[in-house]
Amino acid sequence: MHERTKPQRVLLAKVGLDGHDRGIKVVARGLRDAGFHVIYAGLWQSIEAVVQATQEEDVDWLGVSILNGAHMTLIPQLLDELHRRGLTDVGVIVGGIIREGDQKKLKEMGVQACFGSGASINSIVDFLSSCGNR
Repeated sequence: MHERTKPQRVLLAKVGLDGHDRGIKVVARGLRDAGFHVIYAGLWQSIEAVVQATQEEDVDWLGVSILNGAHMTLIPQLLDELHRRGLTDVGVIVGGIIREGDQKKLKEMGVQACFGSGASINSIVDFLSSCGNR
């Protein structure tokens, strides 16, 4: 486990009409147990609401879970709204069912990492820890 001077702040959210939240709750608990400060925004959030919460909570990371296949529509909109508000220092990670080719495209757009439905909590913790406080 990496030492931090302060816990990294992570906002986790479900955008759009995706109502499957078991995985994101497991991730939230795992990150919390690993020493991260976790804010869970909940289900059915709009892009604008998630970006507003990102700004208000002054987070280091924004984690978005999408299991309904809308990632190539919603994530570019999310990244555009983050840029529009000047929140380019917030790291974005995406979780869910995302084909390898789409993962590559999302990373080219600015997503730092994609974690599939089989990703371990340790892999997410290790990734965020290796990046340090943003």
